[in-house]
Amino acid sequence: MGSTGTVLRELRGAQKSAKGVSLYSRYVNRPAGRVLAAGAYRAGLTPNQVTLVSALFTYSALAAVALVEPSWTLALAVYAALALGFAFDSADGQLARLTGRGGPDGEWLDHVVDCGKLLLVHTAVLISFHRFGELPSDGWLLLPLGFQFAAVVTFCAGLLREHLGKAAAAAGQPTGAPAAPVSRVRAVALLPADYGVFCLVFLLLGAPGAFRAGYAVLAVVHALFLAAFLTKWFRELRALRPG
Repeated sequence: MGSTGTVLRELRGAQKSAKGVSLYSRYVNRPAGRVLAAGAYRAGLTPNQVTLVSALFTYSALAAVALVEPSWTLALAVYAALALGFAFDSADGQLARLTGRGGPDGEWLDHVVDCGKLLLVHTAVLISFHRFGELPSDGWLLLPLGFQFAAVVTFCAGLLREHLGKAAAAAGQPTGAPAAPVSRVRAVALLPADYGVFCLVFLLLGAPGAFRAGYAVLAVVHALFLAAFLTKWFRELRALRPG
């Protein structure tokens, strides 16, 4: 087992492409995940165990959002746990590529944890609104449901686009124009849709009105991204039709 520095260098050489990745994931989450992956490698953890560690941090934070009255202390604790959970979510894939121990079971487990996260984060906000929110009107309870819809449909549609594209490539069908180079403008534009940026809103839990406003703005942004992504992916898949 090599030194931590050696492991980090190997992990840097095994990074996924930066195409379609926001600046936060590229310069914050992936480097943090790289450090955690090196630590997990030194500790002898498997990629699936790292995925479960990610789930533990994330789901514990979401349970706290639903069950504990909002405060600045809760805000800091929840954000720290969510950010760590997201970094471990990056670390499991990096560890899998480093060790060659990735497989369909690991990919499946990772997606299951991610899907559960997207469902639970907005459910936790809904419960918190109902229990502690002192909302201006009951209509605010619909906001987390709409945000959840946008997040889950984007996640599922993106996965389907990826797998249908791979299936088309495996069948020898043309997959469209060559991949565009990594774009910094695109990386900046994707920031509002990045889960790591979304987690920042929980730092406002100590000020319920500010949290509601920030959460509402992000919900609108994610709805707009959903419309843009669905249009883009539909056109790409339509272009894959044989003949």
